[in-house]
Amino acid sequence: MGYRKVALKTGCYYHIFTRSIAGFEVFRYREEYLRFLETFRFYQCERPILRFSKKDFLRERLSSGPDYVRLIAYCIMPTHVHFILEQLAEAGISECMRLTLNSYARYFNEKSGRKGPLWESRFQNRLIETDEYALHLSRYIHLNPTSAGLVTRPEDWEFSSYREYLGLCREPQLCEFIKIIPLSADRYRKFAEDHADHQRTLQVLKAHLID
Repeated sequence: MGYRKVALKTGCYYHIFTRSIAGFEVFRYREEYLRFLETFRFYQCERPILRFSKKDFLRERLSSGPDYVRLIAYCIMPTHVHFILEQLAEAGISECMRLTLNSYARYFNEKSGRKGPLWESRFQNRLIETDEYALHLSRYIHLNPTSAGLVTRPEDWEFSSYREYLGLCREPQLCEFIKIIPLSADRYRKFAEDHADHQRTLQVLKAHLID
């Protein structure tokens, strides 16, 4: 993977998007979705103490340095992945995504008995310049599973941060979104499920969406 012409800026928020080669289904089973998410969590930090196991899930994230990125929102789909990330260290997003995508590709290829690249290209990114855009983008990301017909309700999709936004997760939250998306759980649910506002969402995102 080559260097980016424009470096991502520390302290800024980005929509990060990557897809598989030719729409290949790279997440087929629950354990694969969870593996990818835990791989990302592991490589959120600088200089992990232990290498990520090829077979076992990471039970505890260990690090010897600060986080590369702050996770704001995510959705893992069968053929692609969306993140909203804040970069916390120089080249943090690039390093975190490089390690995550390469690690998952090695895991998937070994498990599936295949060779070759798994991802279409280097991940794509788009700068998030306003809190309003972040809000509408988070809804777009969280509604991906319902738009694709995978579930009826967005909270039924296990592999996104939507349930965190609604306060439905018993486990510690992975996302830190209140600073940029300061809505209560009830207000966010209404916002996400408000069909009347859908066209406005599309207009806000029209010039920015990667997919």
